[in-house]
Amino acid sequence: MKNLLRLTGSTVFAIIMIACTDKENKISAQKIDNFTKFVDSISSVSINESSEKWKDIEATYQMKKNEAEQAITKIDNKVTAQENIDASTTKFDLYKSEVTESKMQMEKKKLRKALLGEEHTGEDLTFSWVNKDNILQVYENFVNTVEQNKALYSREDWDEIKLLYEALDSRKNTIEKEGLSSDDNLKIAALKVKFAPMYTLNRMNAKAEENAEAKE
Repeated sequence: MKNLLRLTGSTVFAIIMIACTDKENKISAQKIDNFTKFVDSISSVSINESSEKWKDIEATYQMKKNEAEQAITKIDNKVTAQENIDASTTKFDLYKSEVTESKMQMEKKKLRKALLGEEHTGEDLTFSWVNKDNILQVYENFVNTVEQNKALYSREDWDEIKLLYEALDSRKNTIEKEGLSSDDNLKIAALKVKFAPMYTLNRMNAKAEENAEAKE
């Protein structure tokens, strides 16, 4: 009788353990499934829409990925589960690179509009719309905008600023042969003297900040 009770008790305990393990396995599998479904749903959203909410998206992604990676230790088929997590991670990373590139292009367009005005469109750096009558105004807007926002620019921003500034200078060399007045030329020269040290110092500071952040 005692042996029967002992056997019955052991059997009940084993059934309970199996039930608990099965429940834990299902919960863990669900967390992994939630992660992969989240990545699938985000990847179907337009790049522009995701760009506006990217901080929230990335935070949610990281939380769900952490849950999935913790859950994998409590699941039976670890190999398949890991493959699913890896596939979703790769899919998200590719999507993230597209969002990052889109954001960079949007920021570049915004920067160019601020520095050059509404006349500038696209990627054209010949600046054919700049002429002897408006070039002084373009330089003034360019240098004044840089001065007002110099503390906000990243190292990448300063590199873009240099690219645009050199393109504008190249256009000026052409316009000088097309009737640029001596008075406007002198005023532009003063603006160039103002810009040069401002660019050098602030670009150097932005680079130093970038290096410091990379070490943290």
